[in-house]
Amino acid sequence: MKTTTKQPNNQTTEQPNNRTTKLTAVKTSTKQMLLGLIPALAMMCFQHDAMADLATVDLGTADNFAVLAGSGITVAGAVNTSTINGDIGTYPTPAVTGSGNMVLNGVDQTLNSSLMSIAKNDLSAAFTDAAGRPATTTYAPATDLGGLTLTSGVYNDSSSFGLTGVLTLDAQDDPNAVFIIQAGSSLITASDSSIILMNGAQACHIFWVVGSSATLGTGSDFMGTILALTSITANTGATVDGRLLAENGAVTLDDNTITKAVCNTSAASVPEPTTVIAGMLLLLPFGTTALRMLRQKRGTPSV
Repeated sequence: MKTTTKQPNNQTTEQPNNRTTKLTAVKTSTKQMLLGLIPALAMMCFQHDAMADLATVDLGTADNFAVLAGSGITVAGAVNTSTINGDIGTYPTPAVTGSGNMVLNGVDQTLNSSLMSIAKNDLSAAFTDAAGRPATTTYAPATDLGGLTLTSGVYNDSSSFGLTGVLTLDAQDDPNAVFIIQAGSSLITASDSSIILMNGAQACHIFWVVGSSATLGTGSDFMGTILALTSITANTGATVDGRLLAENGAVTLDDNTITKAVCNTSAASVPEPTTVIAGMLLLLPFGTTALRMLRQKRGTPSV
């Protein structure tokens, strides 16, 4: 139904009623919202890709080992005081001393020379890869990481890293977040030091690249895989959620628990629908604003 009004020049014009006006407004608002979502979604995709840039380190067959050495494994302490959850092996020096002092929930692959040769080659390739990643953060020599909170990235100290107290690794709700810490020479953790994982961080994505040797202090609680060029020593009571992989030197244990880190594949790598919707709504004003600015620049009337 339409109403008519008389104009001064006696011409009759039609005017839409209130219902037609409201429908037009709804269509216009819907169009603006849908068009505004395009740049908003583009911004979300760009942000997600930026977070996923840092790839994990491929350990190859070395991934199966909790402890891997080049010149022998020594397990000190009393009988059954160390527990290793994962395979162990040493190559080319096939010497495991103190095997009675450990409970091995895995396989001693030391005498499988064919497999050990491949695993050591894979370890060498992984070390080269991790050591060669460009640093996102560079520290002054001999930095202590205690008290810091790190997000996904590559952290480099050309000399050595220490750890006194607590280091926090924050994945920022990305279960695939990767942390690579490069020590040019040594890694030394203090007694009772610890690493805390938060917001989805996983020990399987943490890699410590050590140019010479690593030492874990008494009672320290350590997270991640150590890739040491020379040797690794875990002092009394130290626990590791990760791996101790020494390319050329020995691994020495004493009343430790070493558990091969395994990724939680059930962790969602894609944001939940509610998260996506919330992000779209938050970014929508920016999308519509960008659209209007583009139209103004091109001389296109706004809708």
